[in-house]
Amino acid sequence: MAAIQHLLARLWADYRTLNPQARAIHDLLESRGERVVNDHIALRTYDDPRVDLNTLSAPFLDGGYVPKGQYAFPEKKLFARHFEHPDKECPKVFISELKVGEFPDSVQRTVKSLIDQAPADLPGRADFPVAGRTWTTAFPEYESLRAHSEYAAWMAAWGFRANHFTVLANALKTFKDLAELNSFLKEKGFKLNAAGGEIKGSPEVYLEQSSTLADQGEVRFLDGTHRVPACYYEFARRYPLPDGQLYEGFVEKSADKIFESTNKRS
Repeated sequence: MAAIQHLLARLWADYRTLNPQARAIHDLLESRGERVVNDHIALRTYDDPRVDLNTLSAPFLDGGYVPKGQYAFPEKKLFARHFEHPDKECPKVFISELKVGEFPDSVQRTVKSLIDQAPADLPGRADFPVAGRTWTTAFPEYESLRAHSEYAAWMAAWGFRANHFTVLANALKTFKDLAELNSFLKEKGFKLNAAGGEIKGSPEVYLEQSSTLADQGEVRFLDGTHRVPACYYEFARRYPLPDGQLYEGFVEKSADKIFESTNKRS
């Protein structure tokens, strides 16, 4: 357990550094007397065998996590799995990968050129999920990727790290539902992802989700520093299945819109 707890702590520390709004929201909730429970962590990657979902998930599997659900997002050309740990104090882990082969040759060449720069030992390292960006790229390459896939561009800019953490709304005592939490966040000046509605999902599918829009972060490209979408904070409320157990999976239609929290905004 020590190794996985260390990895989770490093992911949180890196994420908080990149995402000041997460620090602020976390502190706001704690100031109300809340204990903030993390429902899940999400990571992104490309489907190149050197860094794909199976490879990126290895440190979690070594730490006791087990594969659970799998999900397809045809429109965004993504595939994902989620993993759970026998110790329920550990958050779920959601890892997605971009199906690079479904994009034009120019995108495939750019992504390959990025991965070619990664250290050869990266796939076997215990810190792979928090290695960050292991390549250099120019801003025009980032923009070219973004024209085809916001996800591809985000990976080019930020690399391997937590894309978001998620507050489990069920554990909050001072909000009656997710709508009330969203109202509180907006009153405090945080902008929410409205794609597909501020609340994605419903009690009928056993999961409701909302999220902030990603903070802008500075990235040093080969041709200068630019501000681009970084990370965001998600909020999830889970509902009991007919057998009384809380639903632990994810809803593809909702997750599809949550991905858009890192889309570039005008």
